[in-house]
Amino acid sequence: MTEMRIDKWLWATRVFKTRSLATDQCKLGRVTIKGMNVKPSHNIKVGDVIEVRKPPITFTFEVVGLLNNRVGAKLVPNYLKNLTPDDQYKILEMVRIGGFVRRQKGMGRPTKKEGREMAAFADEAFLDFDDFDDENPLWTEEDEAALG
Repeated sequence: MTEMRIDKWLWATRVFKTRSLATDQCKLGRVTIKGMNVKPSHNIKVGDVIEVRKPPITFTFEVVGLLNNRVGAKLVPNYLKNLTPDDQYKILEMVRIGGFVRRQKGMGRPTKKEGREMAAFADEAFLDFDDFDDENPLWTEEDEAALG
């Protein structure tokens, strides 16, 4: 075999969980070869460099071998070489550290853990306004008279 469909290769090398997902990502323009978006039916050969955008990072793979069926995770290095730069992995780590702080609109309700973290951040003493003391007010008539 000298050529193979890109969607089938992406699925077989475990870049995507399902072949239909690999097909959809190709159609959305998230898979490129030499800077050009490729269709799911695009044929690849050994030596091609493929870029796959999985937000927030872009993975870069070199085709080392072609295969007919999906292989186990331990055999994947026989068919692809990961050329993804380290700075892309640093971006991924920053997103993981960011956690709930970078929650995008529409991402749903916070989890229990995130709720506890937000509650700890918003200290109850800071939000408690019932401690007003009538006998020792913060603003007196003398202060008001001084302002004129």
